[in-house]
Amino acid sequence: MNISIAIHPMFQAKSIDMSTRPNILFVFADQMRGMDMHCAGNPDILTSAMDRLAREGVRGSRHYANCPICSPNRATMFTGTYPTTHRLLFNDVPVRTDLPSLGTLAKSHGYATGYIGKWHMDAGPRNRFTPLGPDRLGFDDYWAAYNAHHDYFDTKYYLDTPELIHRTGYEPEIQTDLALDFIRNQHTRQTPFCLALSWGPPHNDYCYVPEKYRALYDPEKLHLRPNCKPIPRESLDPKWSQLPTTRDYYAMITSLDDQLGRLLAELDHLGIADNTMVIFTSDHGDMMWSQGLLYKCVPFEESVQVPLLLRWPQGLPQNRVCTTPIGSVDLLPTLAGLLGWDAPSTFEGVDVTPWLRGQHIASEPDAVFMAFYNKYVFRPDFPVPEWRGLRTARYTFALRTDRSCWMLYDNQTDPWQLHNLADDPGSAGLRTELSRRLDRFLLDLGDPFLDGPGMSRHYNVRTEYVY
Repeated sequence: MNISIAIHPMFQAKSIDMSTRPNILFVFADQMRGMDMHCAGNPDILTSAMDRLAREGVRGSRHYANCPICSPNRATMFTGTYPTTHRLLFNDVPVRTDLPSLGTLAKSHGYATGYIGKWHMDAGPRNRFTPLGPDRLGFDDYWAAYNAHHDYFDTKYYLDTPELIHRTGYEPEIQTDLALDFIRNQHTRQTPFCLALSWGPPHNDYCYVPEKYRALYDPEKLHLRPNCKPIPRESLDPKWSQLPTTRDYYAMITSLDDQLGRLLAELDHLGIADNTMVIFTSDHGDMMWSQGLLYKCVPFEESVQVPLLLRWPQGLPQNRVCTTPIGSVDLLPTLAGLLGWDAPSTFEGVDVTPWLRGQHIASEPDAVFMAFYNKYVFRPDFPVPEWRGLRTARYTFALRTDRSCWMLYDNQTDPWQLHNLADDPGSAGLRTELSRRLDRFLLDLGDPFLDGPGMSRHYNVRTEYVY
């Protein structure tokens, strides 16, 4: 394929001395949607550190979770493969350990690797200890992780033995303390590091946030999204006992922003900010009452659009917004491309480095493949089926397993996704074209597009799990 490349005048890539390996700081939240940063256009939220990263680097404004649920999308981020390849199709099943991952690739290039926080890529139960070995996906040099929990005032983690450590205090602060210690130690040893830091918030339960952050927000002054439709508790399944407010959600995000600020300040203090690649993202978003829904699992923008902030002065421009559609599956191939690593043949994502840099390339990605492999019910009157879909630069499209159209939104004319065109006669040609494009993804991935039990049998993984 002949690819024409033109360098955008705003950025000419510097000559990068790859013999001086840049540090890698990969930070991600759980259930944070991409539109809830001040730099992304939310006027109410306080995100000074995230805004700083956006000014000093690149923000991806169309970054989407390929599978909007915790474990499958985490494994996609860390392996550069889709769930049908890494086999973590549902929460609380084990990821394949024979695939190259961020940790194993960094180790092979001489990095000290560390992982801190929520893991959630191991089999259940959720208090399971993950021993040193292949189940840690190459994060061998430092480990302070717990498989999954959401009480952020009950900090707990394992090191290299199955003795559980309990700490008093707000979990993101303690996890950031551990991250700062790791960074300082590697700086003292003059060893390049690859550290993944996984914070639990703003994942529910939303009450677990220090009051000082909640006090920053006056609920009477917050602007709800036009598609917000809070549902009375009595209309929901009784198991959904703790329902959030926008104030709680924003408070959690600002609490993380403070911790991100601490990390950036330490990189400055140590004099390694210019030689450290910082990535901030999330595994999926949160509906937060848009469309009358909470949590994730659906193709709506609030569920699938996630933050993407990248700063690396040696190799990326400043204050750039990249509008290219990018999936979570593209993150690891892109990091490998930026760092000059050979791409393993297992990668199913795309190296989007040229578009992050503002280079004009004829073959720009124009669609992100998305999937959800199990039924889900938050509201009894809105059951979520198994689905496959696309998020293009303009459209959101999703089919059910019987190949009927579940959703079609024109995000250009209908940015709040209030008018579903799934049954619109005038959109029949568009549905046909998007179905053809989706079929190409399914064929390339070998995805049989079955219901949850069918996928479980086909890939020999179980489906019983907790959201």
